[in-house]
Amino acid sequence: MIADVAMNPAAVELGSFFPHLPDVVWRALTEPHLLERWLMPSIGFVASAGAQFTFVIPIQPVGDISCKVLAVRPGERLIFSWVDLRAENPARWVVDWMVQPHGRGTRLLLMQTGFDINDRRQKMVRNAMERNWKVVLSRLGEVLDRIET
Repeated sequence: MIADVAMNPAAVELGSFFPHLPDVVWRALTEPHLLERWLMPSIGFVASAGAQFTFVIPIQPVGDISCKVLAVRPGERLIFSWVDLRAENPARWVVDWMVQPHGRGTRLLLMQTGFDINDRRQKMVRNAMERNWKVVLSRLGEVLDRIET
C-alpha cells in the first residue's frame, strides 16, 4: 500500500496491488455478499449511480453509515458518499475506488476525501480512517484469495 499525504494531506489515498484479475476485484467491490466479508454489511447496496444504501457498523454501539452511489464506471470506478450517522456533527466524505489492470493482477486505488484537517478532530478522524483502510484492504486481499473465478 502506498500513501502520499504530500499530494493531498486532507485525503486518505492508498494503493494496493492484488494478484487477481480486475473482474474479480470489481466483484469484491460491488457484490454485497462479498463486500460484507471484507468491509461491512450493507442494506440496499447496488453499484448504480444514485442508489442509496446503508452500511451497518458491526461494532458496539451498532450504528449506520448512510451512503449514496455518486458514479459508476463498471469494472473501473465506484464512487460513493459516506456519512457516519453516529457522529455528533456528521461529516460527508467521498470514497472513490479505481480498479486498474496491472501486469498479471490489479492495482486498486482508494481515495477518501472531505476531511477538514484544520479541525483537530477531523484530522484525527482522517488519520484513524487511513489506519483502518489499511486493515480493510488487507482483509480484501484475503477475500480475493478465496473468490472462485
